[in-house]
Amino acid sequence: MPSSRRPRPAVPRHPLRDRDQSILDFNARVLRWAERGDVPLLERLRYLCIVSSNLDEFFEVRAEPHVTAWRAGTDAAGGMQRTMAAAHALVDRQYGLFNEALLPDLAAQGVRIVSHLDRTEPQRKWVREHFLREVKPLLVPVALDPAHPFPMVANKSLNFIVQLKGKDAFGRQNQIAIVKVPRVLPRVLRMPERVSGGEKLFVMLSSVIRAHLPDLFPGREVGDFSHFRVTRHSDLSVDEEEVKNLRTALRQGLHQRHYGEAVRVEVSSACSDELAGFLLRQFRLPPEALFKVQGPVNLVRLQQLITLIDAPQLLFPPYQASYPVQLRRGESVLERLKAGDVLIHLPFESFDGVIDFLREAVHDPQVLAIKQTIYRTGNDSRMMDLLIEAQRRGKEVTVVVELKARFDEEANINWAERLELAGAQVVYGVVGLKTHAKMLLVTRREGKRLKRYGHLSTGNYNPRTAALYTDLSYLTADARLTADMDRLFVHLASHSRLPTMQRMLLAPFTLHRQMLAKIDAVGAAARAGKSARIVAKMNALTDQPLIEALMKAGDAGARIDLIVRGACALPAGLTQHVRVRSIIGRFLEHSRVFYFRAGGKEELWLSSADWMNRNMLRRVETAWPVTDPALRQRVIDECLLAYLHDSRDAWEQQPDGSYVEVRRAKGKPGKSAQQALMARYGAGTGKGEPWT
Repeated sequence: MPSSRRPRPAVPRHPLRDRDQSILDFNARVLRWAERGDVPLLERLRYLCIVSSNLDEFFEVRAEPHVTAWRAGTDAAGGMQRTMAAAHALVDRQYGLFNEALLPDLAAQGVRIVSHLDRTEPQRKWVREHFLREVKPLLVPVALDPAHPFPMVANKSLNFIVQLKGKDAFGRQNQIAIVKVPRVLPRVLRMPERVSGGEKLFVMLSSVIRAHLPDLFPGREVGDFSHFRVTRHSDLSVDEEEVKNLRTALRQGLHQRHYGEAVRVEVSSACSDELAGFLLRQFRLPPEALFKVQGPVNLVRLQQLITLIDAPQLLFPPYQASYPVQLRRGESVLERLKAGDVLIHLPFESFDGVIDFLREAVHDPQVLAIKQTIYRTGNDSRMMDLLIEAQRRGKEVTVVVELKARFDEEANINWAERLELAGAQVVYGVVGLKTHAKMLLVTRREGKRLKRYGHLSTGNYNPRTAALYTDLSYLTADARLTADMDRLFVHLASHSRLPTMQRMLLAPFTLHRQMLAKIDAVGAAARAGKSARIVAKMNALTDQPLIEALMKAGDAGARIDLIVRGACALPAGLTQHVRVRSIIGRFLEHSRVFYFRAGGKEELWLSSADWMNRNMLRRVETAWPVTDPALRQRVIDECLLAYLHDSRDAWEQQPDGSYVEVRRAKGKPGKSAQQALMARYGAGTGKGEPWT
């Protein structure tokens, strides 16, 4: 841990923007893609699903403190009311778009989701047969009474609440029943051609069940009912100082995640006040946490609809990334690195270059050791298979696995166990810190000496997201930089004192302090009448000291452009020299690039870290300089200038903290940085989905 840190100001000079509101504003910008007429129809539906998925995570991670404060009566500032009101406005906009635009547009393309009332008799017969054969055998309705209390309802699962009339088989008047719907049942069903009349007709599982609820309660009359879904707090909390085995503790906590404190309840718009109030009381939630929706309670599951429709004309034109331009397929990556560093701009260039780097190291008999960090790698990873193969071939394999990567804990635990079974050395980083750095280091014997080759990245070692997120991969044989990487690996494994780094900045040790110093140097240059410029691209900006430093430098006259995809707490309108823009495109903007010019000194840094307090002080993060003039100019051109001139996918923050779309010239499509990069690097046809 660092011995000294720059103290955070107790009170900011100006009120910072609320982080929760900023996150919801970001999702409103994403939703705009679902509203845009120039986006293919099924892609618009996909963006609607992305927003729903993002909102799920927002509630799972961010809502619990507000609900807890409400329960304790300590929410005097009204944070919960403000947050819930903003979320309600966004959800209302979602369902308005779904019902008033997307469903009619899909119907015009011969694609319809058919409700019970709109089904023909042959269609109703097919639905009933499906219900009796595939659905009913898996449903176990529970009538509530003292012996049958409210069942444990899993996070984000589909359920029904039903009001029953009459008496049960024992003469009792238990009026409320709960039906839990298993996750294994598909939420979207396509009707066969024999009943669809040539159209592409679909039914929702919730519609199938609601049409046949009486079949679940023979002898009882079904009164009011509603499907519902509860969202629970899902951020795992483990006291690392107390547990003896972090992996075991996390695995035990994964099951409990599905049954954390409730923070939101979604019901159908027709749900009666009586049933809605019953659910709120059951989950101890305020009225603001109830969301009545006109449609499926889980729009995320409509992703299944996209995969069931064979209509390529309703999707983005396919995109296939080119092989990295600085590499040649089939030729040695290690030999290429002897001539200089290599930059790969994902997803415009393919992740195959990184895979080939590791594959070559695995099969090269002169390679003695491979070390890698793993934060998010997914369930099916070519890289993990290669590391296991490297161990089988007798190489020393060390893997730093971050078990606490949110919502990837289970996948990472499984990979850690597989790697250990193969004989690899697996370590879990530093207690109290998440290892968020992305590094891959290869040590090779060349004659009488050992030489290192390294890979650093702004993004994860996940082949799937590497095709959906914009990131920068950096391959190098620079002796000082790779020596820094090796020092960090030793530190993470042994917890020994970290030696002085030659090229790399590292959180929580030097990164925060050095970023502040560089911003201050730019401000000092501005006050001296010298050239002063900052352009920084990141996913989020919420760290108070960094924000204060930027505002101070802007007040001094430094020109500052911030390209911040998501949450930005900086009140940009306080200085005319600071501009904030957000790019929302086909791919998720994920790269972190920091440019500083103070007088005659110019620096460009890439990093795994956003400018957030957690990244600077509670994670292991890296930043490294790009010193090769050609690569530095390429990063500036592709990651900074292109995005500053984007007039198609860009939003600019206003003095009041709101965002407006950058206006295009009348009659012109506008310039898109991502489209330009796709045109530059595209290799033909292939798969190019937007991010999820």
